[in-house]
Amino acid sequence: MKIQLLCIGKENNLNIKTGIEEFTLRISRYYPAEWKIISPSKSWTGLQEKALKVKEAALILERIRKDDYLVALDEKGILLSSAKLASWIQSRANESIKQLVFLIGGAYGLDESVLKRANFIWSLSPLTFPHQLVRLILTEQVYRACTIIKNEKYHHA
Repeated sequence: MKIQLLCIGKENNLNIKTGIEEFTLRISRYYPAEWKIISPSKSWTGLQEKALKVKEAALILERIRKDDYLVALDEKGILLSSAKLASWIQSRANESIKQLVFLIGGAYGLDESVLKRANFIWSLSPLTFPHQLVRLILTEQVYRACTIIKNEKYHHA
């Protein structure tokens, strides 16, 4: 199984980039992993929230393959503990999913069309985080899940 981490936005903030790269590299010890950042068009500046989400959705959906297992991060999604996330990821691997795609939407979240396409909707927290920090939290949690699956010492329950 491959893991793709996909998001709408700008390149990573230099202060956070190192951590994201480090955890992505660590995930790669367990599953091939890569980030794909979709940059919105500068011409979209000033669009209303709904119109912007529709434009972003089109960019997202053209990058998602039919057989990708899409995990949309959304505040209304299901909350999982780190241990439950590990079990959930292991279940996807057992199902022979070819590519597991974790998706972070833009500043206003994800359009309904993307949420309908998602195979699973996950909430990291009821708290609101800066977009760049969500990338770091996501990669750290996926890495933590990998270590839990392998019963390694990183996670202290």
